[in-house]
Amino acid sequence: MKRYIFNVFFCVGILICCWGCDTVGNFPGATVNPDIAIYDLRSFYKGQDLKLTDETLLGATGITGTVVSDHSGKNLPTGLLMVQDRLRLNELRGIAIQIGDAAAEYVPGDSVRVNLIGGVMKRESGLLVIQGVDKSAINKIASGRVIAVNRVPSSYILADPDKYESTELVIVKGGFDPIPEPTDTYAGDRLVNDGFDNFVLHTDASATFAQQVLPGMANFFGVVGYTQVEGKWIPHLRIRRDSDITVLSSTVSRAAIVISGYIGDVEGTDLDGEYIQFLATQDVDFSKTPYSVVTHNTNSGYQPTGVPMNGWAAGGKRSYKFDLKSGQVKKGTYFYVGNSAKLINGVESTSIADANWIVSRKTGSVKGDGFGDVNTDLFLNGTSAFTDAIAVFEGTTVTKNSIPVDVIVTGYNGAILNVGQQAGLRIANTDWYDIINPVTLQQQPFYKQGSNTIYLARPAPSGVGWFYKLGGEYNVRLGRWVKARSQRTVDLSKQSTIEEIEGEFPEANGTNEGWYATKVIE
Repeated sequence: MKRYIFNVFFCVGILICCWGCDTVGNFPGATVNPDIAIYDLRSFYKGQDLKLTDETLLGATGITGTVVSDHSGKNLPTGLLMVQDRLRLNELRGIAIQIGDAAAEYVPGDSVRVNLIGGVMKRESGLLVIQGVDKSAINKIASGRVIAVNRVPSSYILADPDKYESTELVIVKGGFDPIPEPTDTYAGDRLVNDGFDNFVLHTDASATFAQQVLPGMANFFGVVGYTQVEGKWIPHLRIRRDSDITVLSSTVSRAAIVISGYIGDVEGTDLDGEYIQFLATQDVDFSKTPYSVVTHNTNSGYQPTGVPMNGWAAGGKRSYKFDLKSGQVKKGTYFYVGNSAKLINGVESTSIADANWIVSRKTGSVKGDGFGDVNTDLFLNGTSAFTDAIAVFEGTTVTKNSIPVDVIVTGYNGAILNVGQQAGLRIANTDWYDIINPVTLQQQPFYKQGSNTIYLARPAPSGVGWFYKLGGEYNVRLGRWVKARSQRTVDLSKQSTIEEIEGEFPEANGTNEGWYATKVIE
């Protein structure tokens, strides 16, 4: 009986719920949010002009967001008000609204609501624009809203410009190609590289900053525009005003040696089998211009323990130094340091003695040059959790304050940084690291400080013989990485040859696109 009574009440409850809902599942009195997310708004456009009505907007009437356009610098298309929001999935999206001369009355940080009813969404000069609304459709709610910095690599914009239209973004560490002459200015189209790809910076001749002299390197805030090339709309960046330019450097510095790969755990027994591969970006005679290479290991069983108070010069089993004082290397060629037996993958593997070995040493029985105890394992085996690191220095003197010319770090954990005591591993200005944060402009001279958090992963289990190869492009003429290094692994066998660690990677479709060794280009 109790079960019967329970079932009756359950069914009655269901019927009450059904009567309380309309035929489409909405509760009586519910209303649609009058503001639609810009993410959703953009998704309605399917390549044809779209009239914006209550029906096409699914009951909404407008958008709210933060203004990112600024016409004071005279470098944006006339009449466009650009607004962005994050109302859907925390995805930042923007839209341009043509309101004529009134667009100049708004500045970045203004919070507005825009009534879209009666407007038309269409493509205009490549850009998704809403036309047919006027100043009366705009209601300014507030001003001075903080716009979060949105750092976007140029390659991301080129791959999906629609995602970044009408939003404020910043291209970081942009350098010009070719290197600017002292009289070169912003006016026109200038090719910029940020270490990810080449990107056009467009400046109208009438812009207030058009005649400013170009810097060596800078951050460029702005919005995306388009240039038509052979029938296609190609994205470019438009600076809005003088303050969109943050100069980072007026000079170019070049690294003569860069790290291009290493093996930290050979197949089977190590027996001093570890070695590091380098690429020369210019001719080097080490007898005339000596360098040094230092490895660092955070093995908790190695002395000295804790944060390396003397940085790269920690010594003990934590850091080991090789002095490069003899031998030569030609620009664009590889050379090697480590591995006394000069074998590609440990005991009984192929000899690569014919390669250019600048230093070949049995670290298990010979101390480092200046510091470093004997150690058969300069790198941790089969782990990506704790920090290994490699650094190159000009000269053979390395102290806690020495700044390297190139650095590669594997892993993130371990006792590696104490900002208060200014102790840790100093980094160089490279494709991965910045001594000064390029966005905040704060000092960050150590690994794991500020934005210096990039590291290689070492996913291989212990003893499998993976060579970690770094693919990128270093432009000697520009003195910088124009394609940042990325990691690839070569699963070496005992029969592997040197071509496997010096040659280019084939991609699955055979194009080689995106899979390459570190290259030196002009």
